[in-house]
Amino acid sequence: MFLNLFVLAVLWGSAFPGIKLGLAGLSAANLTLLRFAVASLCFLLWLLVTKKRLWPEREDVPYFFLVGFLGITVYHLALNYGELHVSAGAASLIIATAPAITAVVAFFMLSDRLPPLGWLGFLVSFAGVLLIVLGDSAALQLNLFALLVLLSALVTAFFTVLQKPLFARYRAVEVIAFSTWAGTLPLLIFLPGLFADVADAGTPALMATVYIGVFPAAVAYAQFSYAISKLPVTLATTFLYAVPVFSLLFSWLLLGEVPSLLTLVGGAVALSGIAVVGYAKRREQRGARTVPI
Repeated sequence: MFLNLFVLAVLWGSAFPGIKLGLAGLSAANLTLLRFAVASLCFLLWLLVTKKRLWPEREDVPYFFLVGFLGITVYHLALNYGELHVSAGAASLIIATAPAITAVVAFFMLSDRLPPLGWLGFLVSFAGVLLIVLGDSAALQLNLFALLVLLSALVTAFFTVLQKPLFARYRAVEVIAFSTWAGTLPLLIFLPGLFADVADAGTPALMATVYIGVFPAAVAYAQFSYAISKLPVTLATTFLYAVPVFSLLFSWLLLGEVPSLLTLVGGAVALSGIAVVGYAKRREQRGARTVPI
């Protein structure tokens, strides 16, 4: 499971520079629509091949629309418009506040708690992100568009927590597939301008959009839903602190955004905190199994 979350962090880390590359040829709205049209097709093909259900129960449809609207429509429109004027690395740093927001939301909505050592690891990871921020000059020169990225961090916390009750009746891949389809439908409002935008976009922008549609969207979201279906939300989202580490790495390789030494130190600290949280949760689970009845 932890390897799954590590791969998830790598894929989501690659999404931020991928968005920047996509925005070089597509508008923010059409990038969002095309990305999730690709992801929606991936989920449809997967459900057909694996012979899973292709639609939710009627009474759950409004709930899926709520989850999809927050996690797909609002999150990605806000993030993509934000990245028009915020660097890929800085955007990932703002999104890294999502685990902290999610922990608060999960505490009140799910009574999801971490043991004391887990909270220590949580704080260590957060301190690592702060070091990354201090080492990233772009993060210290934010503008009002950063508020859109912060909105993304806020809605993804609710997107994560609201999925949890659905796992009692649906498989993880079904939950994320139905949520993605529901969140993609409102994006069809941008369809009239999509084809002209695609025709004018260069190959690198289109390749980047297809990539972030298949891997950071379809594959990574399926991994994330599976993780939160099996783990406490607070534990699973702690791994999101690793996303800026990989985002800054990919931004360096793909966009030439060079990380500072302090940024690299912050990345190491953030990953160390994640290891502490994982250890604390495993120790708690072992203790629960040894408690006599």
